[in-house]
Amino acid sequence: MERAGLDGWMVRLFDSIDEKNLLWLTALAEECESVFGSTLVDLVPSYTTLLVVFDPFQTTPCEARQKLLDILATLRPAEAGTGGELHELPTWYDLQVGPDLQRVADLSELSVEAVIEAHCAREYRVFALGFAPGFAFMGLLDPALTCPRLDTPRQKVPAGSVAIAGQQTAAYPVVTPGGWNLIGRTPARLFDRNREGFSLLRVGDRVRFVAATREKFEAEGGDTKPADQTLEKGAAK
Repeated sequence: MERAGLDGWMVRLFDSIDEKNLLWLTALAEECESVFGSTLVDLVPSYTTLLVVFDPFQTTPCEARQKLLDILATLRPAEAGTGGELHELPTWYDLQVGPDLQRVADLSELSVEAVIEAHCAREYRVFALGFAPGFAFMGLLDPALTCPRLDTPRQKVPAGSVAIAGQQTAAYPVVTPGGWNLIGRTPARLFDRNREGFSLLRVGDRVRFVAATREKFEAEGGDTKPADQTLEKGAAK
């Protein structure tokens, strides 16, 4: 457990990414909500940690730490398959909007069709939100699709771009720099200021990417404008 400022503790449960981690992190978050009550300000889960932010005017750091230690002493994982809303994201897989689709196929030694099939075959868990509003880190990918980020990131990635990097997949909610491999695009509105919570996806949710034709993609409001394939130096995720 590590101090995180004057009003927070970072609880580290694991050292590596694993889908089973979510069962423990979900259970920890639920216990914190119950034990801390009105003194709890925020919970920020990630792949292996949970940041617990408390109200320093209602409880001291020492008291908060002791509560966490008591919770951890009897913590048990949540039941598998519980919680998490299922989202199906229609996705148009095409070089026009997924300029790295062929690169992923080459690195994986698969056909483009096989890459699309493998990406759609799995149900992904949202491990964390960050980098940009509504950006959900999801996994785990089929090992065959594991590939590195681009050596030189794009300065602008179109909103809705579906991408993969390492063992993870994601969909960019807004136009932003990015170094992940773009393989398609979804018309889903991933970030909306008028939506409660703003983000369509939340930690623990389940996601399936469903291959869609260009016609269906356009009918649901998808932007078919080609992705900028000019790579420029800049920050990436």
